[in-house]
Amino acid sequence: MCQRYDLIVIGAGPGGSTAALEAAKFGMKTAVIEKNELGGTCLNRGCIPMKSLLHSAGIYQKIKESKKFGIQVEKAVLDISALLKYKEEMINKLSDGMKMLLQKNKVDIFYASGKIVNAHQVAVSENGEEKIIEAERILIASGSSAAIPPIPGIQLENVVTSYELLNRKEDLFDHLIIIGGGVIGMEFAALYSAFEHRVTVIEAMNRVLPDMDREIGMNLKQILKKHGVDIHTSANVEKLEQIQEGKILCVYKEKEKLQHIEADGVLVAIGRKPNTEGLFGENFTVEIEKSKILVDKYYKTSCPSIYAIGDVIGGVQLAHAASSEALCAVMHMVGKEEPLDIKLIPGCVYTNPEIATVGITASGAKEAGIEVITKKYPMMANGKSVLTMQERGFMKVVAEKETEKILGAQLMCARATDIISQFTSAIVNGMTLSQMAHVIHPHPTFSEGVWELVRE
Repeated sequence: MCQRYDLIVIGAGPGGSTAALEAAKFGMKTAVIEKNELGGTCLNRGCIPMKSLLHSAGIYQKIKESKKFGIQVEKAVLDISALLKYKEEMINKLSDGMKMLLQKNKVDIFYASGKIVNAHQVAVSENGEEKIIEAERILIASGSSAAIPPIPGIQLENVVTSYELLNRKEDLFDHLIIIGGGVIGMEFAALYSAFEHRVTVIEAMNRVLPDMDREIGMNLKQILKKHGVDIHTSANVEKLEQIQEGKILCVYKEKEKLQHIEADGVLVAIGRKPNTEGLFGENFTVEIEKSKILVDKYYKTSCPSIYAIGDVIGGVQLAHAASSEALCAVMHMVGKEEPLDIKLIPGCVYTNPEIATVGITASGAKEAGIEVITKKYPMMANGKSVLTMQERGFMKVVAEKETEKILGAQLMCARATDIISQFTSAIVNGMTLSQMAHVIHPHPTFSEGVWELVRE
């Protein structure tokens, strides 16, 4: 006889685990299926390990620059084994916490592959044995994986994805070529350059971080170039070749001319693709378009009993987006409305300085035919930024011209990823510039820049 549940969740990343916990709180008997580790890509192969390493890189840089703060240190030495140990400790601590939460809420965990065979049943493959479990509803949160472009030589040794690079046990590559100047590529460029390793970035678009405010991409390029990062935009990789042991030749086209560069490692970071392969049985599926599962505003698929959230449905591929979608989906299952504004998702880049954006940019508003005013505040005028020598960067806000209602914000400064929530909250609640200016900020703080920005 099949084990029966109210909800089966496929994937225990940020979205899947949030859905399972929320469903359990409403008294739903819930099971979660995870073929790898609890926490999914974000916790084990993405956000958390990457930010752990970037935190270490920031400390390394501070030690190197400590003389400016009146502290003399003989030499900063990078210990790769200790660095990786710290990273693994952070992952394990958070993974253990997630397991404890799921168990506390009586969520059954299957460490297995799950294949949906019909509207209510999932085949679970565990230790070579397959069994069927069933539920009133199924929620797909299978996430995504690195997209691999059809470049000759892409399968060569030491041509890696972010997952493989984060799990590399050896020393850092002496020279890393990064194919792709998006968020993942820029964070790895910041990491490697902070540890004084050579980095070359090749981006097909005309600037790095092409989906963000133009000024942010231009500023980041200049900052990274000062740290020795060689950035080529409007450039395309033609092929990769193994030229000798441990060396790869990258041939790329820039300004209609073929260029060559050698490195010992190549990171492929052109984007991610939804994980739908092997998700459905031979005689059953839901509507899928270009590998993305199609859903309605409640995250329900073409099959009424099956929902999907997170990277597998495309759109904004961020952990907090998946978690928010999970809450909305579960709320719909129990007949309630989730008050989250799911259309407003802040985006963050953990470079130095940090980058965070939410809402629309001035150029985006112009394309949409919205008249706006834009205010900008340079952080060189912020006391906390100056005394910590992190005055590079700025804050920018976009507001509707007639009402001064805030529509978007772009931050490139210290603690940007923490400060952006002030603007997210303001937009969700329909606040104007003057209303934000009514809030007193303590001095000296990085967030004080928000007050200076909106009151000017």
